[in-house]
Amino acid sequence: MTPELKEKIDNLLQQNKIMVFMKGNKLMPQCGFSNNVVQILNTLGVPFETIDVLSDSEIRQGIKEYSNWPTIPQVYINGEFVGGSDILIEMYQKGELQEKVEVALASS
Repeated sequence: MTPELKEKIDNLLQQNKIMVFMKGNKLMPQCGFSNNVVQILNTLGVPFETIDVLSDSEIRQGIKEYSNWPTIPQVYINGEFVGGSDILIEMYQKGELQEKVEVALASS
């Protein structure tokens, strides 16, 4: 990964409390796993931003290196990699995701 790409990803994570690297965008997810993530975050009613990795091959590959996680979608909360679809579903069902999101949004 180039230093420029790392800086670009760092900046995206700093500027957005909840950031999702996914296939498609929050209005039109392009895969079921990305859709699961969007639906969960919409259910929580929290603001989040998305990056469509299908429209940016550099980020699509780079984010996998950045997180050392091989699959998309990838969810970051407060700059911290949380996981993909399965992890988010599990955290949501346990009530852990709501708590993590509330803490992130409360901090400035």
